[in-house]
Amino acid sequence: MESLTPTSHAAEPPVQRPTTVADAAVGAHRLQGALFQPIGDEGRAELVERRIVDAITRGHLRAGERLPTESDLARSLGVAPVTVREALLAVRGRGLLVTRRGRKGGSFVAEHADPLQFAREALKNSSRLALRDLGAHYAAITGACMRLAARRADSTEVQLIRQHLARLPELASDQQRRLLDDTQLELVALSQSARLTREQMKLQAEFSPFLGLCADAGFDAAAQGVALRAVIDAVDAGDVDAASRASEALVRAAVDALIAVQSSTP
Repeated sequence: MESLTPTSHAAEPPVQRPTTVADAAVGAHRLQGALFQPIGDEGRAELVERRIVDAITRGHLRAGERLPTESDLARSLGVAPVTVREALLAVRGRGLLVTRRGRKGGSFVAEHADPLQFAREALKNSSRLALRDLGAHYAAITGACMRLAARRADSTEVQLIRQHLARLPELASDQQRRLLDDTQLELVALSQSARLTREQMKLQAEFSPFLGLCADAGFDAAAQGVALRAVIDAVDAGDVDAASRASEALVRAAVDALIAVQSSTP
């Protein structure tokens, strides 16, 4: 997700590994930033509400996780604190947030919020055409990022990403999903393109929740890790075409798995 820290509309963000102000907290997820970009003058409580709901239903804010303060959210989204307050009230009304009082209080994601269930509902309500279209958009942007990364990446940076991904078998399933997302975003950052990185992060935030369902069709986290390693190998070798092909192959396998899951759902 794009950063939860304030962002100027006039300046390009630095091209580096995406981070959030929540990175200091345990389990902070980089994709949170993609759902908390500045809204600016168009900001209305309904738009802020939708951003927060998206962050919860897509699993980028986990059950029990504390949201940033109202003032931090207001600065991040570029809206007035009263707008954030109104949006939070609406999200609480949906049962997705709870308020805790006291020194360590604040707004927390409800314990019953299950991103996989939200993703299943979204998949059930999506057409095959819409899934393939999302996959095509994601593949086009991510493939372009990988082509640039293959041209521009330093081998030392690639090796660090490879080492991070090597931790995959040690992690629980929800942590595996986050590691896969972070690995993808780190690879994208190697493109050194601020515009493509921002666009890819938005798409990653939208596409990632579906990837958790692919295990039902055999394309689980381990298989996705193998596919990502192929991308890493191509980027490390500086093979532009192979990097793009490997990235597209990952997306194609994911979309095929999602359609298989959708077809088997009553």
